[in-house]
Amino acid sequence: MDQTYKIPYHNRELSWMDFNIRVLEEAMKKENPLMERLRFLAITGSNLDEFFMVRVAGVKAQVNSGYKKADDSGLTPDKLIVQLEEKIHAFMERQYSCLYRSITPVLKKNNIFFVQPDQMNDKQKAYISDYFHKVLFPVLTPLAVDTSRPFPLLANKSLNIAVRLKGSDGPCFAIVQVPSIMPRFLEVPCEEGRAFVLLEDVIICHLDELFELLEIEAWCPFRITRNSDLDIDEESEDFLVAVKESIKKRKRGRPVRLELIAHCDKEIRSFLVDMLKMKSSEIYELTGPLDLTFFSKFAGVSGFEHLCFTPIRPVYPPADFWGYDDIFAAIREKDRMVHHPYESFSCVVDFVQAAAEDENVLAIKQTLYRVSGNSPIVAALIRAAENGKQVTVLVELKARFDEENNIIWARKLEKAGCHVIYGLTGLKTHCKILLVVRKEEDGIRRYVHMGTGNYNDSTAKIYTDIGMFTCKEAYGADASSMFNTITGYSRPPEYNKFVVAPHGMRPFFRMMIEREIDNAQKGLPCGITAKVNSLVDPEIIGLLYKASQAKVPVKLIVRGICCLVPGIPGVSEHITVISIVGQLLEHSRIFRFENAGNPKIYMGSADWMPRNLDRRVELVFPIEDPDLKKRAFSILDLMLEDTTNARTQLPDTTYVHVERRGKTACNCQREFSKLAQEAVKGKQKLPEDQPFVPIRSADLKND
Repeated sequence: MDQTYKIPYHNRELSWMDFNIRVLEEAMKKENPLMERLRFLAITGSNLDEFFMVRVAGVKAQVNSGYKKADDSGLTPDKLIVQLEEKIHAFMERQYSCLYRSITPVLKKNNIFFVQPDQMNDKQKAYISDYFHKVLFPVLTPLAVDTSRPFPLLANKSLNIAVRLKGSDGPCFAIVQVPSIMPRFLEVPCEEGRAFVLLEDVIICHLDELFELLEIEAWCPFRITRNSDLDIDEESEDFLVAVKESIKKRKRGRPVRLELIAHCDKEIRSFLVDMLKMKSSEIYELTGPLDLTFFSKFAGVSGFEHLCFTPIRPVYPPADFWGYDDIFAAIREKDRMVHHPYESFSCVVDFVQAAAEDENVLAIKQTLYRVSGNSPIVAALIRAAENGKQVTVLVELKARFDEENNIIWARKLEKAGCHVIYGLTGLKTHCKILLVVRKEEDGIRRYVHMGTGNYNDSTAKIYTDIGMFTCKEAYGADASSMFNTITGYSRPPEYNKFVVAPHGMRPFFRMMIEREIDNAQKGLPCGITAKVNSLVDPEIIGLLYKASQAKVPVKLIVRGICCLVPGIPGVSEHITVISIVGQLLEHSRIFRFENAGNPKIYMGSADWMPRNLDRRVELVFPIEDPDLKKRAFSILDLMLEDTTNARTQLPDTTYVHVERRGKTACNCQREFSKLAQEAVKGKQKLPEDQPFVPIRSADLKND
């Protein structure tokens, strides 16, 4: 490592690739159910798409602009892109090796087949021919490319087929886009199991019907990924219009990756490279099929349920709310904690719906970062406004890849009479908080819900998150102050309980880590345990190294990017890092400090990244109720005991499964589900036929 860098620091892009490798390993695990292995493979593809669209595109932009400054790992953009592309090429080869060497044989053992056109019998050929003519043909639009018809602007991530035709003056070319609105795979008749054919193969079988005037000489499926990071003018007079314009530009971003089927026709390859202006390092020749993300839907095909994970059933109502018809009464009695998805997110929806209908509720204030496509939370807020309540909603328009969805909801909320705020200039509002102001016999009372995850009822089924309800005055006052700061011109206050970025969170974590160092030096009980999605911030990493050197035990649970390097003698030998990748996506953020024998624990929306500490509105809050503290400690302890989903990071930055020898097998996600079920036993008897939504592997994103 370059000696000008004082602390060991693993590059964040390379660390992210390590994370995606851990997801791919789940696809390779023979003990995982077959369809879940395909789902994990699809997730690696989806993850990689977004990585190219934002992170790889950003590094390439730095290279193209001549930016030469090294990052905290000592890598300049031109050196990083070489390492990164080398790692990505090797990774994509592993994806297809996993598909063909590891998964396909098991598909065949289960009599599940993907058939090529030349493998089809007459019945199957007749079936796809009928489908092509009746369903597909009217949708397709072949696009010739010549002097009068330029190369089309192809949509980001769209799958296309390039065709070389024999013209009178030499070869000519055309493009056929595989319609994304149609299912990517089609089931065909099969007497010995179940057989499927890909949509592009159906089209390829009938290309001659699309180009009747010329002879087809060659064809090749291809796919492009574009730079899709938004460049938003936040000083624009109409911020909503600015975001809409940026979304349009995203579709026209420069291509940063070209995927081709291996052994592509040389003339087609040259044609595409020339038209798209691609560098050789940006071309990925793959065995195919291109775009593995379709396997996520394939894994959900009816009849494959026995090849999936045993579903986790969210309990409802959670034990903490059992026996209460009045959710406000339950919260008045004591603070309440809910652990999703083991305990249903419906209790959060119920809270908003109850507030919308309660005649004593005067106002509702909420932040929305990502919501589902048919959000019951938003519907309840609209209902509240229609009922005459003061409803204020901060909708974050800059939530990456959810911008269009959030614009739609913002417009609906405005039409219903809600006050809609679009966030703060230069900052994303990422905190998760809901405030209900209610008139009661003894005066005005504020009820607050704070969480580690989004108010999204869909992702709440597959993301692990924790929420807390309270009506304690100190929290309520802080919530009011926070909303006043976001929506108006109030000066950031001195909070009673809240830790809020961008002004107070960095100094808070600095103080808490330094206090543990001081306690260690005084011989007092000390220790730091943190669970985050990403650990990137150089100052936090430096402080954790300093803590390790003071012999403070530091236990980190970091799902994704981890730029800290544990286990280095004299630097970080008292730090351990594990990553949990399993059936559910680990999303909660939890921070424990031993505090000289009086441990404190906090939860919230922030990861240890510069963007969370300095460029976002984030919220971290303390858990103070003795029962809830005890439960929060046990959540961290159980995750640290995981021997199924956990991998430990080595000093060379690689990851290996935690040592299982001499340990009882522990899958913390399954154990949390069991604990939630046991907590309601005797309080709630579940009907045998109660409908439920199976929880699947999560789309492993950082938000």
